[in-house]
Amino acid sequence: MGIANHELHGEFPQYSDLIDQLAEADTHFKQLLQEYASLDREIMRLEKRESPVEDTTFHQMKKQRAHLKDQLYSVLLKAAQG
Repeated sequence: MGIANHELHGEFPQYSDLIDQLAEADTHFKQLLQEYASLDREIMRLEKRESPVEDTTFHQMKKQRAHLKDQLYSVLLKAAQG
């Protein structure tokens, strides 16, 4: 199983410029983005270990990352429409 990069610009390339704009102008978005990036780095670090992590904490971290990505995407959609 390969390790996927979940960096937000890669997840939503169509919103790359908007991500940068919101990261500078919207403190809530910036906070969510920082939390997402930090969690993503930690998950990738765990995935790179030779023995895969299969505990509930690891799966909870992945769920939290998905939840943060959903929140970030929601903000991106609203900003793109408005």
